[in-house]
Amino acid sequence: MSTTDQLLTSAQVARFVAHGFLRLDGVVPPEMNEEAPAVFAAGLPSVPYGSPVPVAFPEGSLSRRLVELPSVAGALRSLVGRDPEVDHHFVHTRHPHEGSAQPLHADALIDVRTDAFDVQLMYYPQEVTADMGGTLVVPGSHLRRTNESDTGRYQNLRGQTRLTCPAGTVMLLHHGIWHGGRRNDSGTVRHMYKIRFNPTVPQVRTWDTEDVNSSAVREELRRTFPWYEQATARLEIHNRIMLWRSLTADPGFDIDHWATRITNRPAARQRSTS
Repeated sequence: MSTTDQLLTSAQVARFVAHGFLRLDGVVPPEMNEEAPAVFAAGLPSVPYGSPVPVAFPEGSLSRRLVELPSVAGALRSLVGRDPEVDHHFVHTRHPHEGSAQPLHADALIDVRTDAFDVQLMYYPQEVTADMGGTLVVPGSHLRRTNESDTGRYQNLRGQTRLTCPAGTVMLLHHGIWHGGRRNDSGTVRHMYKIRFNPTVPQVRTWDTEDVNSSAVREELRRTFPWYEQATARLEIHNRIMLWRSLTADPGFDIDHWATRITNRPAARQRSTS
């Protein structure tokens, strides 16, 4: 992928760690947005699992130009690291007045990795209005481990967001986020193009870390969401602390002593020093 200086800040990455997604509104130029529907209608070539980006997407293709836009490339590099592989890609199309929606789900099987995560890019080439449905996302759900549609019985959760956005918007999501495509009650076909990226390098300090010790980082990681209860809020903040420790290679990072008290094992420390 093209090199770029448009890396995310530590506060932005902390926001991703807390929310489970990052929005880049209107970053794709109009000419690409106008080109996209015809490209999608013609059908995208299949990509073997685990293909490097240059192999998956030939130079000049819409997909290649999309992921090499400076703001998109910088955000991807910040979250997934250099030279990611393409797991798969797919165009989700919702036809006018469709009467059904996806159940709330997390993609693929349960994933218990704590030191790595995949990033899913979702590209919306057209304006998405409320009646077009959009993608429903539950902020802060990505570190609550579930298996695919285990959450499908839930119809609505407090604080969920249903995407409305300008044309050319890109969302980057942690692979574990709870989400679902809403039904399209408009008279317009709605497209969403998804690419899943797998990391090939450790996801450690891959962004602009100049502000890594700023108070804004802790403010983002402390954020709670309406569907949390008090106890679950503590659990999710603990999960974020552990992910942030991994991302920053800082085993001592903590918020309000949550991880320190849970990982306190005097016997293990005594054995290591004896």
